[in-house]
Parts: sequence; structure tokens; C-alpha cells
Amino acid sequence: MRYDARIAGDLRERPNLTLIDNLVRPIQSFRLRYLPLVMIYFAYGALGIIDVSRDMWVKEKLTLTPAELAGIGVWLTLPWTIKMVFGQLADSVPILGSRRKAYILIGAMFTMAGMVTLAGAAGGWFDSWRLDELYVLGAVLIVVGTVIQDVIADAMSTEVVSRVGPDGAPLPEHDVKAELGMVQVLGRLALSAGILAVAGLSGWLATLFDRSTVFLMGLAVPMLSVISIFFIASETSERKPLDWRILGGGTLFGAVVLALALGSVPYSQEAIFAVSMTVICGMLAWVTRDLDSNTRKAILMTTIIIFAFRATPAVGDGYFWWTLDVLKFDEAFYGTLRQTAALLGLVALWLFSKQLTEYPVKWTLLWLAIAGAILSLPNVGLYYGLHHWTEEQFGIGARTIALIDAATASPFAQLSMIPLLTLIAFYAPAGRQATWFALMASLMNMALVAGQLQTKYLNQVFSVGRGDYADLGALLITVILMGLAIPLTAILLFGRKV
Repeated sequence: MRYDARIAGDLRERPNLTLIDNLVRPIQSFRLRYLPLVMIYFAYGALGIIDVSRDMWVKEKLTLTPAELAGIGVWLTLPWTIKMVFGQLADSVPILGSRRKAYILIGAMFTMAGMVTLAGAAGGWFDSWRLDELYVLGAVLIVVGTVIQDVIADAMSTEVVSRVGPDGAPLPEHDVKAELGMVQVLGRLALSAGILAVAGLSGWLATLFDRSTVFLMGLAVPMLSVISIFFIASETSERKPLDWRILGGGTLFGAVVLALALGSVPYSQEAIFAVSMTVICGMLAWVTRDLDSNTRKAILMTTIIIFAFRATPAVGDGYFWWTLDVLKFDEAFYGTLRQTAALLGLVALWLFSKQLTEYPVKWTLLWLAIAGAILSLPNVGLYYGLHHWTEEQFGIGARTIALIDAATASPFAQLSMIPLLTLIAFYAPAGRQATWFALMASLMNMALVAGQLQTKYLNQVFSVGRGDYADLGALLITVILMGLAIPLTAILLFGRKV
């Protein structure tokens, strides 16, 4: 083979060119028509402005245990599982002639009502209500408002990408999929930017102001979504008639969930999970009936792998309480931790935008699962006193270890969803974008419910409470092992078919 100096030069320069391409690609890809959905995703991330104050208030004033909080987390995840109802309404039922702007406004109003409820609870405005009940009510209102706005942003993320060129000819499939993927990346970047914008601020506000005042400050966040309405030029996407199978089934499903939630039904959360999975999978099978078998199989296998990746347990609030009581972390330091994590998450998402939109999903999730397990080990080390040894030997204490761990582990939260979101956007049927996105998102949120249920079970097995942290080490190790084993098993079983 003849040596060609030009080819050798290209090979030497390619790494730099790839890095530069990754850096500038999100900027080059941005279009003004993306701005409204980017603002909504940014506002979603910026809801974290109340996180530190809320978490501190829960520990200071409420009586809920980590297991009970994990159980409440299951209920708070459930509104995401009935997104198909909001999606079907947004696709088919205009309010004052609007199928996008009106629903964004409604979602913002729910979020504001939740903020006011939390402010009132923390400020003692509602003496006749128990604080635990007010906390759940306020959190549910915020979640519902977020779900409604997320449905609209998801729908717009497919509508802003044209499938035809200026001459009316269909664009190449690869180009369409690449742009859809980049829109998803931009949405996640906006979400990460929102988290970054308030991460440190949430800790500082929790230090400077009382809890009620911080919750009222949170009212500024949904106003960003309201402002985005003025940048939506028109709502020209095709409108579809109501599909009563989806709307009726989703509404009935929501009613069953509400009845089980309010009633004293044994194993109600587990029953809701089983019913939810049955309903959502049935609806997805109906919606995808027109796709060819190979496409349906590709969607199914990819979805199973990502479902398994997300259906892993967390430690729960016990570790957070332990860092407050034993390591003496405070509000300001938690603000710094969140700021660091948000910044690194944004940088990683930016740098890996090309890989996330073009590389096979199974390999992306494989290295994410392995890296996530490895980067969870410092938490275990802290519990067993690693910081005492590192401080003695290297001058590195608990706060430094926690900061390094947050910096290295933070990028992985946002990365895993990009491949699935790209797949969903590519196959979204015309006129039913919101319904399609909502159904797939509902299924993915059922994975989070599965993870929350496992968190609850583990916190019942390894009992952790305020000041009682004897079982926390075993809990941390179990969570890491399960978080690695569940996605790896799914990749081994189904990865060859993706």
C-alpha cells in the first residue's frame, strides 16, 4: 500500500477536528424556532431553586421516614405515567384555538399553585392541615404542572424538524434523525443549564432566607415558561381527532390510580404499577400497529434496555441525612455540590452530543452503567471512614471527596435519555406527536416507579432513620450492585437484537 502524506496528516488532525466539531456543533445546530421548547426545558431544570430548602424543611419539620419518603416518591412519579391523557388533549382539543400555548399556561399555573402551597405550609398559613399532607399536595401540583409543560415541549421537539426540503422532496432519513437527535440534545442542554443556573443559588438561598420565602421566590421559574409563549410563531402542525381509546383508557387509568392512592388498599402502589404497565404497553401496541415488524422490534429491544437502566434503586434520603448529622454538610455546601454537578453534567452533554446521537444505544448505556457503579464507591468509602485516612495522608477531607465525586458522577444523569428520545422523535406519527411522546415517556417513567419501589423495599430491609445509620453501609453497597446488575443483564439479553 502506497504511503500518502495527506492521509496521514488527516489522521493526525482528526482528534482535534472531532473535539472542535463536538464543541461547536450544538451552537451551529441551534435554530430560532427551537427557542420556546428550550425555554420550557430550562424552566424545568430551574425548578431546583427550591431543592435544598425543601430537603432541609422535610428533615427539620416533617416526621416522614426514608422508606415513607420513597413511597411518596412513587406517588409523585405517577402523574408522569398518565402523560398520554395530556398528550391526547394537546393533540386534539384546542383551548381558545390553541393546542400549545394554552397548555403551557395551564401547566405554569399548576406549578405556581404548588409553590404557594409549600410556602404556606412552611410559613404556617394553614394551621388546620398537617405539614406532611401539605408537602404532598404542593409537590403533586408542581409535578402535574411540569408534566403538562413537558408534554408540549416534547411535541414541539418533533414539530420543529422538517421532513421535507425547500423543494418539497423528502429529506434523507439520516439527516432527519440527526437533527431530531440534536434537538433532543439541545433540550437536555437547556435542562442542564437550568439546573446549573440555580444549583448553587438553591443552597445560598436556603442559608439566607426562611423556607417559605424561598418557595415564593420559586414562582419566578414558571414565568419563564409563560414568556416562551410569545416566541411561538404559529401552531400549524396537523390536528388529529380524539382517539377515545387513548383518552378514555388513560382517563380511566388515572381514575383507578387516584382511587387506589386515596383508599387504604393493601399493596396499592404495586397494584398501580402492574395496572400501569398493562395499560401503557397495550396503548403502545395500538399506536405502533402501523409500523413494520422490524421497526417495532428495534423500538421494543431498545426500550427494554433503557427501561432496565432507569429501573434501578436509589439510596433514599437516609444518606443525605447522614451527611448532615455526621459529616456536618450544610445548605451552602450542598449548593456548591449541586453547582459542580450541574456544570459537569452540562459540559459532558455538550462534548458527547455527537456520540449520543449517532452511536448504538447499548454501548452508550453499557459504559454509563459501569462508570456509574465505579463512581458511586466514594459514597461507600465516606460511610466507612475513608475521609479520615485521606485527610491524614493527603489533606483531603470528606467535603473534598464529596465534591470530586459529584464532579465525576454528575454527567451520567442526563446522558442515558438522549438515544431513546431520538428514537421516539424519529418515529412520531404526524398529528399525534404529543400522544406518542407521552406514551413512551410514561413507559420510561414507569421505570422510575420501579426504581422507587425498590428504594422503598430496600429502606424497609435496611432500616435508616434520623440518627440511626447502622444499616446505611449495607444499603449503599446493595444499591450499587443492583444498579450495575440490572442494566447489564438487559444489555446481555437484548443488546444483540438492537
